[in-house]
Amino acid sequence: MAGKFEAFVDHDSFFRFRLLAPDGTIMAISGPFDSKTALAAGIAAVRECAGTGLVTDLCPAGTVARQPPAAVPASAAATVQDDCDDRRVPASGHTFSLANGPRRQGSRPRWVTAAAR
Repeated sequence: MAGKFEAFVDHDSFFRFRLLAPDGTIMAISGPFDSKTALAAGIAAVRECAGTGLVTDLCPAGTVARQPPAAVPASAAATVQDDCDDRRVPASGHTFSLANGPRRQGSRPRWVTAAAR
């Protein structure tokens, strides 16, 4: 299963999207957009550029990654209160779909003239 995009309205009333991995992990959150049209264009740009993006390694040589923290036992997790005010999900529960059908794979180059079609 592929990842997916989730559109939402943030606490400042801007449109944003999240890129989710197949397991539901948030991979990226977009910057703010003023309209759903701009949001859809931003998602389209990410879809178009993501597969062809170059990777630039800015990590210092010899850097060792830290180990992830140990899992918290279920009994200890139950005693911790979650006082975060997570405003990333719109209160109205609206969902946003970009397409009415499956996405076309591959398209003609944009620079093809009408006479060449």
